[in-house]
Amino acid sequence: MNAHEALIGDWHVAVWAAVKGVALFATALALFRVAERRTLAAFAPFDWVAAVAVGAVVGRSATASDTSWLTGAAVLLALFAVHSAIARLRFLAPVRWVVDPPLRVLVRDGVVDQRNMRRCGLTTADLEAIMRQQGYPGTASVHLAIFEAKGAVSVVGAPPEEVSPER
Repeated sequence: MNAHEALIGDWHVAVWAAVKGVALFATALALFRVAERRTLAAFAPFDWVAAVAVGAVVGRSATASDTSWLTGAAVLLALFAVHSAIARLRFLAPVRWVVDPPLRVLVRDGVVDQRNMRRCGLTTADLEAIMRQQGYPGTASVHLAIFEAKGAVSVVGAPPEEVSPER
């Protein structure tokens, strides 16, 4: 192989790979359009797995000379079907237990649960930053801080009369 072939390759193959990539992108876009609407910020772990798998299929199928658009589209369709089935099966407790991580209480009535903080991989500095971002000066003014299944922290403030200044 000479330098020209190593850098440029067969331009016909490159053009068809680009066409196939655009077709797979359009196929994935159409499938995302008909699937249930879930925002990226609200992705559960199984949503992330599906998104990464879709990206891998589109990327690999577009550049593989031995993979047709039809093969890539069939895999995309299968991934979307499985994702949709899991989304619906999560209404059953045993499936939800396997698919969704449990909620973890990080703060209850101003007291930080260090064990749950470690389980969630959060430091005290992380928790303090989250409190500030949500408008709380510290944990003393927090009734509950919950690490949600999707990775966000929800904070419920204590009623004003219950906030103690010594915390």
